[in-house]
Amino acid sequence: MLDESLVAGTLDTALTGGADFAEVFVEDKRSSSAFLDDGRIEELTSGRNRGAGIRVVAGDTTGFAHTADLTENGLRIAAEAAAAAATGGGGGVRKVNLERQTTGRDIDVQTFPETIAKGKKVELLTRADEEARSVGDSISQVSARYGDSRRRILVANSDGLLAEDDQVRTMFSVSCVAVGDTGMQTGRESHGRTIGWEMFDEVEIEHMARTAANRAITKLKARPAPSGAQTVVVGPGGGGVLFHEACGHGLEADLVSKNASVFAGRVGEQVASPLVTLIDDGTMSAEWGNFAIDDEGRPAQRNVLIQDGILTDYMYDQIRARKEGRPSSGNGRRQSYQHLPMVRMTNTYITAGQDDPADIISSTESGVYVAQLGGGQVNTATGDFVFGMTEAYLIEDGKITEPIREGNLIGNGPEVLTRIDALGNDFAMGHPGTCGKDGQGVPVGDGTPTIRVTSLTVGGTAA
Repeated sequence: MLDESLVAGTLDTALTGGADFAEVFVEDKRSSSAFLDDGRIEELTSGRNRGAGIRVVAGDTTGFAHTADLTENGLRIAAEAAAAAATGGGGGVRKVNLERQTTGRDIDVQTFPETIAKGKKVELLTRADEEARSVGDSISQVSARYGDSRRRILVANSDGLLAEDDQVRTMFSVSCVAVGDTGMQTGRESHGRTIGWEMFDEVEIEHMARTAANRAITKLKARPAPSGAQTVVVGPGGGGVLFHEACGHGLEADLVSKNASVFAGRVGEQVASPLVTLIDDGTMSAEWGNFAIDDEGRPAQRNVLIQDGILTDYMYDQIRARKEGRPSSGNGRRQSYQHLPMVRMTNTYITAGQDDPADIISSTESGVYVAQLGGGQVNTATGDFVFGMTEAYLIEDGKITEPIREGNLIGNGPEVLTRIDALGNDFAMGHPGTCGKDGQGVPVGDGTPTIRVTSLTVGGTAA
């Protein structure tokens, strides 16, 4: 992406004030999207974002500057600005010898989405619209979105690292509104992979549209959600976002170091049911949070955070890892070259158990079955959370029965981990997501098998 001598020279400039560490992050990202609503194409966009972010660290002070000017002069000015912010002047010269590192990945993009005509992308949207409306007259509105991106990055630093990655992502989603005697209900289905146009060889647009429409129609018959403490069974893939938010963020080293995590200082302790193993894995092939290197140039890794209920480790970026004298876990991520990296999750999931999902349901006398969770809020310092249920059903006499209207799950992340008494053998990843933290968003994945929690508060309206 840039000549190695230019990158090395920029690092030399960044270090002239006597800094401890300097880094150059270069990004070239192309993206396109299309959006259909109510039978009309409302949006058809494409864009490109290209530039470099330069980080300089001196002691506990970090200087950062970014520029869209990738000429020698533009990079020099940014490097000087970052160095001045970190060191306040000073002196000294330090030369950097870069060593290119090659990180393999098992993803071979067959067709880059940028080579596909916009008309073919729009055709996907119209096919989804037509199929969803054919499901039933109660479908009153359909919206569909297509998106793709190709993000090429180069990372070099004063430790001599030089690494590159080429990340391609493709996604599609369908949302439907159904109207009936009980009012208006919604249904959604989405799919996203870190591969190219070939994603549509593995996913059928019409099937996605029918799934979204049927979800909305089914919810027209929904009863009010119960309220109070309930046994809750979460379906495969459906509860990943709960553990991402309520537990995963609390295992990020920057929050731990600030004592803003309920898991701070608890490595080696039993923090979950012995059934629970929680993993963050940036190497998961083609999943939404997959990459070859993180945004600090470190290879993606599979990190076991909780093993058989015991907290084993936290997630680290390079700066926090250096302070603790340990290697990074490959969790340094940033939204773009205009942002500093921070500790972020990749693909976070609870591994499969040994239980038959059908047995989990049949042995649950009464409760709530959650097929899909929506957005929510969590306090990482306490673990308290509230999540919306976007698709849920009653469990009565060991059987999944009637759908219930959208309600909330209310609880505490650490407590939920200890109350898991059954794990299915049916692991699945959930829908592609964007994780927000400190104003930055990055693509992430999450997953679970079928999970039973002995007690969770359901915020419903039924008496």
